[in-house]
Amino acid sequence: MAIDFRLTASQRELQLRSRKFAKEVLSPAIEAETLPTPEERFAATKPAYEAMIAAGFLRKCIPRSAGGENDGLADTAIMVEELYAVNASVTLTLIGTVLGLLPLLVGGTEDQRSRLLPPFLKLAGAPLAGFCATEPGGSANAASPPPGEGVRTVAKLSRDRWIIQGRKSWVSSATGWDRKGADILSGLCRTDPDAPPERGISVMLVERPASGLVFERAIDAVGHRAHLLPQFSLEGVSVPRDNVLGNLGGGLTLTAACFMGPAALVGIFAVGLMRAAFEFALDFARNERRGGIHPIIEHQAVGYALADAKTAIEATRYLCWRACRAVDLQSPAAEELAIEAKVFGSETAVRVLTELMRVVGIESYDHALPLGRLLQDALALPLFGGGNIGVRRRRLHAILQRPEYDPLAACSEVEV
Repeated sequence: MAIDFRLTASQRELQLRSRKFAKEVLSPAIEAETLPTPEERFAATKPAYEAMIAAGFLRKCIPRSAGGENDGLADTAIMVEELYAVNASVTLTLIGTVLGLLPLLVGGTEDQRSRLLPPFLKLAGAPLAGFCATEPGGSANAASPPPGEGVRTVAKLSRDRWIIQGRKSWVSSATGWDRKGADILSGLCRTDPDAPPERGISVMLVERPASGLVFERAIDAVGHRAHLLPQFSLEGVSVPRDNVLGNLGGGLTLTAACFMGPAALVGIFAVGLMRAAFEFALDFARNERRGGIHPIIEHQAVGYALADAKTAIEATRYLCWRACRAVDLQSPAAEELAIEAKVFGSETAVRVLTELMRVVGIESYDHALPLGRLLQDALALPLFGGGNIGVRRRRLHAILQRPEYDPLAACSEVEV
């Protein structure tokens, strides 16, 4: 993607194919969000998720070097915008699975990848993976040294097995379709209680079936109503000694590497939600008179609000594309741009959704219209994928504090 942001022919084809799939398959699946319980809603999305797998969208998120069809995060962003704009819940199940696979893709050995990735490369089934980082009570201070608790889930080595004890929450699809666990869980665990956090925390592979994985409850989340976010315990879960991903004790470094790209995708989530809301509000303003003579789009206040919303959408999209491209090129500015895309995009979405609801008026507060649902989904964006206050701004602050930090580096690189 050059600086003019034109899509390649293959990217345009991916965009149109994703848009068509979203309209035909994901749009009808929104009905799942009306069911009574979180687990019923999640289960009702399984056919749509299976169709997504069969259409190759998970393969499109796995690098070609690992047997998939992904050519970079920029392509993922183009695809995800189309899917998420129509059905945030099912799309988050897909991306949550990709996040769960990232420790394996980034830190796994060739043997681990060849053994565990094949089910995720097939064009069939409904495979799930989850990255088990967050714990009840929060994990913003995962790296806290004593007397802070940091990561509370513990893995102890007993002969040739790791025995895991702890609790996790807010992990996409972690307990699977049947409460018995996703196909693969990547769990952040304390493996050396006496070592400093940067050397005492590791990522463990937990394969299904995992005896000792105990479902506690499905969180009844405000948004993403048909996406499963469970709270669960790991009670003596036993995994082989060689199920450590990356270096033993290097879990925090591996986690940071895995969460960089997804930060930019949260910004793309924001674009998808704003876009869906804008399209609805624009059509509403063109056709509704609200008891007056003219369509309300002819009123300056409405026109200005729509103009501001569209400007925010375009600004967020291009910042996210820039961040994705930087990640693809392994640019020194990639982390900074990814965090900025996440923070700016997520907070902009909440503001823009609220303003577009004002354009529509009180009827936007009715679930018969989509704006309330879109706002509910948007409220999660500043909070997950590393909260903007507890994690993302803190990390950006640390980048700015570096003595060698160059404030112009992010806009001065030369692509060769």
